[in-house]
Amino acid sequence: MHCTKRITDDIIWLGVSDRRLAMFENAFPIPRGVSYNSFLIKDEKTVLLDTVDKAVSGRFFENLAFALEGRALDYIIVNHMEPDHCATLGEIILRHPNVRIVVNAKTLVMIKQFFDFDIDSRAVIVKEGDTLATGRHTLSFYTAPMVHWPEVMVTYDAADKVLFSADAFGTFGAISGNIFADEVDFEADWLPDARRYYANIVGKYGTQVTALLTKASALEIDIICPLHGPVWRQNIGWYLDKYKKWAAWEPEEKGLVIAYASIYGNTENAADILASKLADRGIKNIAMYDVSAVHPSYILADCFRFSHIVFASSTYNGGIFPNMETLLLDIKAHLLQNRTMAFMENGTWVPMSAKLMKELISPLKNTTVLDNTVTIKSSLKPAQEAELESLADVICSTLK
Repeated sequence: MHCTKRITDDIIWLGVSDRRLAMFENAFPIPRGVSYNSFLIKDEKTVLLDTVDKAVSGRFFENLAFALEGRALDYIIVNHMEPDHCATLGEIILRHPNVRIVVNAKTLVMIKQFFDFDIDSRAVIVKEGDTLATGRHTLSFYTAPMVHWPEVMVTYDAADKVLFSADAFGTFGAISGNIFADEVDFEADWLPDARRYYANIVGKYGTQVTALLTKASALEIDIICPLHGPVWRQNIGWYLDKYKKWAAWEPEEKGLVIAYASIYGNTENAADILASKLADRGIKNIAMYDVSAVHPSYILADCFRFSHIVFASSTYNGGIFPNMETLLLDIKAHLLQNRTMAFMENGTWVPMSAKLMKELISPLKNTTVLDNTVTIKSSLKPAQEAELESLADVICSTLK
């Protein structure tokens, strides 16, 4: 049996979803699974664009065999060498020994690192702007380094105006029958995973993503085919606008993340009181996270979404509470910028966490740190309510 879908008259989706995988790249929880997209162009020549993860290779090869209808595979284009897209490349060679492999110079090196088969005799090496004619279709290639590996390129089909975008415009989440973004409620059901995918997988490389967006703006694009998640054929500009904001580290909207690290509940209580005071002042977009209960990938995604962040942390062994430190290091590693931040600290002996947290995020560009740091010694006292009122006031004034 097979599970394939037509993108256009002669472009076929051969992707497979994995709902059993718990951690993407063994780092990020994916409770909704993930899809691995692969595409076949059936022209005078047959062209496969990328493959899938080895875990789902059985179904993929069934799909490929059905779509080829007995034809040989002439070309495979490797847009991205990461194993979730290229783990089955060796088996492709066994099944289609005469296939030519379209790569750039950096990809060629990586193939030799991952595989032992003879790539040199099969390689068609392309560089920026080169083209490949397959009959009705003319494919052109554009490099997209660090989106999100250094060898990445994208492929543009001039005939059907399709951009095969590698990891760009992808998202976590398994596909359930409907492969097009306009067939699902993408904003409600997919955007959080798309944002979390971008922030964690590509978020560090905003400059490189902007460069790719600039290249894409010169192309007439009717369809975007990413390697993960739904295919775009409508309302593409809306999604591109999200990417432009994320790539520039611009908040999508005014709002607030409160991330807290609490040992016995006292720091959590202070964070809850602050959130309540902000709500009393009319602030609606408040996302609260216990850093010990929520994976940092979710918190990072909302830090990309919202304009303001409050970090509230207990002092632990004279330092930052470990899970809070992990979150802050993650934010720093992804070069988050253009945010307003505030800090709350707690400590029974010597409260130190606010000072250390500020030092940790100090390299982040265009970051405004509010002066109204709240220091708690063990538990919040009624006399400190004025400090929380003051912090709520200054957050509101900068939010509005």
